[in-house]
Amino acid sequence: MAAQPLLIAGGWRPASELSATFRAEDPTTGEAIGAEFPINGAADVEAAIAAAAAVADELAQTPPEQIAAFLEAYADGIERDAEALVALAHAETALPAETRLAKVELPRTSGQLRQAARAVRSFSWTQPVIDTAAGLRSHRAPLHKPVLVFGPNNFPFAFNAIAGSDFASAIAARNPVIAKAHPSHPATSERLAQLAHAALREAGLPAAAVQMLYRFDASLGLKLAADPRLGAIGFTGGRSTGLALKAAADAAGVPAYLELSSVNPVFLLPGALAERGAALAQEFFSSCTMGSGQFCTNPGVVVVPRGADGDAFIAAAAAHFAAAAPGVLFSRGVLDHLQRGVDTLRKAGATTLAGGAAAEPGYRYQPTLLQVDAAQFLHAPHALQTEAFGPVGLLVRADDVAQMAALAAAFEGNLTGTLYSAADGSDAAAWAHVAGALRPRVGRLIGNRMPTGVAVSPAMNHGGPYPSTGHPGFTAVGLPAAIQRFTALHCYDHVPDGQLPPELRDRNPGGVARQIDGHWCVDDVDARTPAA
Repeated sequence: MAAQPLLIAGGWRPASELSATFRAEDPTTGEAIGAEFPINGAADVEAAIAAAAAVADELAQTPPEQIAAFLEAYADGIERDAEALVALAHAETALPAETRLAKVELPRTSGQLRQAARAVRSFSWTQPVIDTAAGLRSHRAPLHKPVLVFGPNNFPFAFNAIAGSDFASAIAARNPVIAKAHPSHPATSERLAQLAHAALREAGLPAAAVQMLYRFDASLGLKLAADPRLGAIGFTGGRSTGLALKAAADAAGVPAYLELSSVNPVFLLPGALAERGAALAQEFFSSCTMGSGQFCTNPGVVVVPRGADGDAFIAAAAAHFAAAAPGVLFSRGVLDHLQRGVDTLRKAGATTLAGGAAAEPGYRYQPTLLQVDAAQFLHAPHALQTEAFGPVGLLVRADDVAQMAALAAAFEGNLTGTLYSAADGSDAAAWAHVAGALRPRVGRLIGNRMPTGVAVSPAMNHGGPYPSTGHPGFTAVGLPAAIQRFTALHCYDHVPDGQLPPELRDRNPGGVARQIDGHWCVDDVDARTPAA
């Protein structure tokens, strides 16, 4: 069987070096399915980066309307092809076709692309700043270099390297993208790349503005990450892989924006437990096992106060976990990683309340609930924060609110942290005490809801302190903020008006929001008034 072609330098072509191939697998059976895809060699990787670098300056000068037109045409193409895309993604990931892929993730993906198009037209991502007194004007601008995007296994659409948030953000900033598809869903990625390529040609963008590779070995990935022709890297995936790529990129001065791991601690305050403990047990179980727990915002650790209400919550949660069928995981690799994570938690002192074993056929794991005492957690906080990526939750029993705050202070950086409080306000003091310790350790602080799910909103922060991400100042979701990762800050010092980028000139016919002398407005700069 011939291997599928690659999207390189504006066209589909066979791999120039074909030492090996791979196929997707059906997670429900573990059997290989679909076409053969190439494992790329150094020549293909070099061809992609050379082609992207060659068009970087041209793309940076492309009119914003062309970029926006591409993003919208691509969104339209995805929606027209929704039935075929959902079928492919369902076969390769076993994610629910209707409830997850068709009704949630695919609309989110096309919606992100359209939000990126709006950000392009409004210039909102450029953040223009004008200081008339100093004669300075600055904005965020393209990198004039390619962006390398690594897609994860758990979102075949919304975080796909050729369609997701990183992709939309990098293209919106007018940077070429080299997409590294995830091997768990190559056929889905291939179809998305075909749609992207068609939209690119329709919009008249440079042919090599969008390229895709399927797979290459780790050493070649590290070599690529260290290539100084890259402007930035966007990565979502496992911590060890991400940090290895970051180390290689750092050595070459290439910024790497990483989403790595998170256990997303949840704190159940005493009043909330007394008020609605049974409902919280159901909510926790549903969140922890949704999508077989394969979310970066899965509630991996729940802190529960001692006492009768806490005991009742744990009994109810354990019953839910014990009664549930094993969840299907994406791959053998995910299953192996999950088993190692559970073993680490047990060795560090956690005991099993429900589940705790793999199941067949395919790649399945029992919904698993573990428990540990707060004192033991504080004794071994690093091991007991091991991410178990799957339907696994760890309960931590705390003596009182003071110990809950001590636990909050012991957490590593996380994407989210949640506090549940009573509706009558009786937990107000406890909230303040625990939240004060938790707030610096999470990107998003959540009240009275589980963390699973990330709204695509301009106000969203899908990021956080290390090790949840590689940098606490950026988000992977939410436009225009997510675009800023793939930009450079350009300053103009007494440059003549006609030589400035459009959004920094005196006239503002497009109504771009700009900060002029400390005030945000859509006004023209009054060139007739001398700077004070």
